[in-house]
Amino acid sequence: MVVQRRPSPVPDRSSQQRLPGRTRDPQPGVDYSQVLVTRTEGWLPGLVGIAGAMLGYALVVPVVLQLLLGLGWLVTGRSEPFSRYATAGQNFETIWGLCSTHLALACLIPVVLLLARYLHHRSPRWVWSVQPGLRVRFMLVVMVVAAVVLNLSQVLSRDLGHTAFHAPHLWWLWLLAILLTSPLQAAAEEVFFRGYLMNCLGALGANKWLSVIGSALIFALFHGTQNLWLFIDRFSFGLAAGALVLVTGGLEAGIAAHIVNNLFAFGYAVFLGGAAQAKGVVSMGAVDALWDVGGFVGVALAAWWIGRAMHLARRTPSFGAADVRGK
Repeated sequence: MVVQRRPSPVPDRSSQQRLPGRTRDPQPGVDYSQVLVTRTEGWLPGLVGIAGAMLGYALVVPVVLQLLLGLGWLVTGRSEPFSRYATAGQNFETIWGLCSTHLALACLIPVVLLLARYLHHRSPRWVWSVQPGLRVRFMLVVMVVAAVVLNLSQVLSRDLGHTAFHAPHLWWLWLLAILLTSPLQAAAEEVFFRGYLMNCLGALGANKWLSVIGSALIFALFHGTQNLWLFIDRFSFGLAAGALVLVTGGLEAGIAAHIVNNLFAFGYAVFLGGAAQAKGVVSMGAVDALWDVGGFVGVALAAWWIGRAMHLARRTPSFGAADVRGK
């Protein structure tokens, strides 16, 4: 007699996702703007997420900045009033001021990862891409391309080939500080504006391209006082980075372009009047803005082509290809 064994019951992944304290996978087959969206919970997590993100930006970043500046003030012997020391630091008149500002902005990364984990119940790896996780090889390739394209656009637009450079005191230390801390600041802004706000706008029901436009608009406005052409420059970068998130399925291309752009901007500024001059820019001419926008478009097209050549995932996998991990 043949005894047939009853098949083992298949775990109900949907019920597994509803267990409290567990992270959940996003819906299968959605683009990046939907990786944090939970359809069963409606628009509330998106609204709370935007409020939490803005609160983190308004409270965490300034507090960490003041703590770091206070540490520098104490270490240097308190030779001047803290208010004067802090003002000079925030204006990038000192190396430690530049480092402190970049490190304070880098705190936006843990803010977003915590919101993703405890508000949206997503593993932090979903913040980076739909794969999920950070696709380092793709990011490095785009960074090389961006270094060529964006450097060329800056040289041509500002006629740097005929500009007199001046090496300031401790120029090498300025460049080291920029190299070590500027990438953290650039990555944090991409995680915050493209990685999180785009998803929160998506959770509120916005179309994916409206999410791109909305996050780009907020990104440009958060840079403070600026004339029309400088606003267009920053808004265009936000649009390019947001579009890349959708067509490549992750933040890597935007992070790469942002890092390269800031490294060149601050690196050249060290020899053209100081980092404080770059920090204090509030206006830009039409020609310079158009050259920058052309560079952004060139990097975006190249990154899109590289992503297709590398067969990057642009949508979330099925639940069978992604783990749901309890923590």
